[in-house]
Amino acid sequence: MDLNFSGRVTRVVVVEEVSQVGQARREALAMADGIGFDEMDAGRVALAATELATNVIKHGRGGRMYLSVVCGRGGEGIELCTLDAGPGFSLAQSLPDGYSTGGTQGLGLGAIRRQATVLDAWSDDKGCVVMARVYASRVARDVDVPYGALRLAMRHEVACGDAWHLRADAQSVAVTLIDGLGHGLPAADAAQAGVAVAAARGAVAPADLIAAMHAGMSGTRGGATAVASVDVASGAVQFAGIGNISAGLHEATTTRGMASHPGIVGVQFRKAQPFHFHAPAGTLLLMHSDGLQARWSLRDYPGLFHRHPALIVAVLQRDFDRGRDDTGIIALRLGDLH
Repeated sequence: MDLNFSGRVTRVVVVEEVSQVGQARREALAMADGIGFDEMDAGRVALAATELATNVIKHGRGGRMYLSVVCGRGGEGIELCTLDAGPGFSLAQSLPDGYSTGGTQGLGLGAIRRQATVLDAWSDDKGCVVMARVYASRVARDVDVPYGALRLAMRHEVACGDAWHLRADAQSVAVTLIDGLGHGLPAADAAQAGVAVAAARGAVAPADLIAAMHAGMSGTRGGATAVASVDVASGAVQFAGIGNISAGLHEATTTRGMASHPGIVGVQFRKAQPFHFHAPAGTLLLMHSDGLQARWSLRDYPGLFHRHPALIVAVLQRDFDRGRDDTGIIALRLGDLH
């Protein structure tokens, strides 16, 4: 499996009244058309969007939908993720047709499951998060890649100064996260310049990639940058970071932080000294910008560690987003990509 994918900005659709269900459907359909889905597969996305948004209105007292283009084995797909403040539900109970928490026919989640390649949900006293991924019907059944990512612009901004890149081949997997200095278009330009270098360079050591991004981001505002590279065969992880990017390797009961050095890539820093780790299969590599608070622990969410990385990312963003900056998060389950 070869991947060379730069994350696009996540589209946010507010869903607080019935008229906005149609807006969610139109946004999802436009995104599906944009990646070349045929009429049938675009229809699957539209149906999933309608059912998810309707559930947010009927059972969740309103909320929002995140729409993202995701990369899979052999093709791109659409991720739909809803967050609400409702009373929550049991996914196992709610999937069979006929079960309802709100007096409806109880067909919504069952319909979503039939359209989606991946479906996962999390429910607690803060509300419910439901994540569905739809890939084209022509691709293999094991198309999904076990990662989750959000690239959210600061409120009232269109451009996002945080960006990420995922590269994978038979030998290694690399994740890059960039937080352009400030926000708005200048920050986005800096981040995009760095991501363009990551997309063009191929498999290189993290410190060497950061050096190349430093040259590529010269003349921009620059930004914080971190790169983690994983050797597929051995589980060896090499990490290098400059600036305020939080990164860690998470297992079921332990977390190992990965430290960055001071500086601004594209402007000035001394050296991207790499750190070395070993990560067994199942480890969750998670990196985020300072748009997300750093004081969180997956141990506060019993069972969440074992869920899809996209669901983990959405729950953390729901609970720890600072709300005053761009937010970039990416999480990757190691050992499950090949």
